[in-house]
Amino acid sequence: MSEPFGPVNLLSGLYRTWSRTDVSSVIPLPESGSYRRYYRIYGENDKTVIGVYNCDDRENRAFVYLGSHLLKTGNCVPEIYAFNPDNYIYLEEDLGDTTLLDYLESCREKPDMDEGIMHMYRKIIDAMPDLQVKAMKGLDFSKCYPRAEFDWQSIMWDLNYFKYNLLKPLKIHFYEQDLEEDFHTISEYLCKAQRKSFMFRDFQSRNIMLHQNRICFIDFQGGRKGPLQYDLASLLFEAKTGLKPEMRESLLYYYLELFTREFSWFDPEEFMKYYYGFVYLRLMQAMGAYGFRGLTEHKPVFLQSLPKALRILDWLVEYQPFPVSLMSIPDVFDRLINLKEIQGVVNESGILTIVIKSFSYLNGIPADRSGHGGGFVFDCRALNNPGRFDAFKDLSGLDQPVIDFLENDAGIPDFFTHTSSLVDQSIGNYIQRGFKHLSVSFGCTGGRHRSVFMAEKLAAYLKNKYMLNIITEHTNL
Repeated sequence: MSEPFGPVNLLSGLYRTWSRTDVSSVIPLPESGSYRRYYRIYGENDKTVIGVYNCDDRENRAFVYLGSHLLKTGNCVPEIYAFNPDNYIYLEEDLGDTTLLDYLESCREKPDMDEGIMHMYRKIIDAMPDLQVKAMKGLDFSKCYPRAEFDWQSIMWDLNYFKYNLLKPLKIHFYEQDLEEDFHTISEYLCKAQRKSFMFRDFQSRNIMLHQNRICFIDFQGGRKGPLQYDLASLLFEAKTGLKPEMRESLLYYYLELFTREFSWFDPEEFMKYYYGFVYLRLMQAMGAYGFRGLTEHKPVFLQSLPKALRILDWLVEYQPFPVSLMSIPDVFDRLINLKEIQGVVNESGILTIVIKSFSYLNGIPADRSGHGGGFVFDCRALNNPGRFDAFKDLSGLDQPVIDFLENDAGIPDFFTHTSSLVDQSIGNYIQRGFKHLSVSFGCTGGRHRSVFMAEKLAAYLKNKYMLNIITEHTNL
């Protein structure tokens, strides 16, 4: 029996009051890195809205206020339909499920992927003058949460977040006093940057939605007055997205040229004076978040991005050293970058093993030896069969001629997109729930060409996306 005052019933009641129609179903959405709980609410004619339950009243009020203001100033954010502060719930526009991160992952399989990625990032940057500057008109920063401005105190919070949630759990050696003095030096330096814009705060790929040919922004409840540099640093140096250094540099200059054209007061040299300092700060804050969610809250999915963040840190230390002299931080960074146990830390936190098999239907579907049963079985026999051609009969899906043949099969992209999205969905759920094993099998007639090719393709995709234990088994080779 459902709770009479649980989130689902409360949100259903708010929906009925707002829409004057009944609810047909309420579907919980996957958990994110926050404590907010999201639901997709279906009404008449399958029209949907998003229902949100969040027990932090001040955060709710900040989000609702900022959402209304950003929408009024021409920004593409979800419309707030109804708000019941006493029950900590609100309804907002449903902007679908496609995030910038989803788009980037779909691009990985395309031959012109860099061009598509750059085009999308330029469109996002094109929206930033409205979001960062034009939104300032009439904005009451006293309603922001948890502070009106990204000031010295906010910077110190981020630095200590990094210290207590990453450095200490990983037992990275440092001297407290030296590190504290470095933190004060960093804060004093970054506070010299102008703070005359709206700072989104968590401007990253999961908070940027692609909906009906629009780029929309969500989860801006931490927005406040702040420096321009922080949001661009968040966008371009996010660990999960894996932007190449040359792409980040090109997009940085695109941003500088755009803002120089848009605003006579914008000084690109002054912007660059503090830019990489904010890149370091944002990266440290993000690594602190990975540590808190992964090591403290034992949600291993958040540790998947830590090795990627350390690779970015390694690049920064080599090519863009911290812009002020520090005593302890360089040694701390070096210890983090060279932490040989980092893969072990990720593994011990609940690594998921995925066994990907190819097989022949003539010999039957292979058994799952994990003892858990279940798993995915995908039938590749609808794809063109290279085995029908003499040139490929003695080859397998591991050989380049067969790979080239199948890569040119028009049915491959859709087949792979559908199968990989199903596996992705289970991986996220399995990691959150602490499961340790997932089986995926691809079958074809002989178990040598199409099934082998698809198993290898999925394994490469998952290895690039996750820090998981991937095992491939070809039962008919």
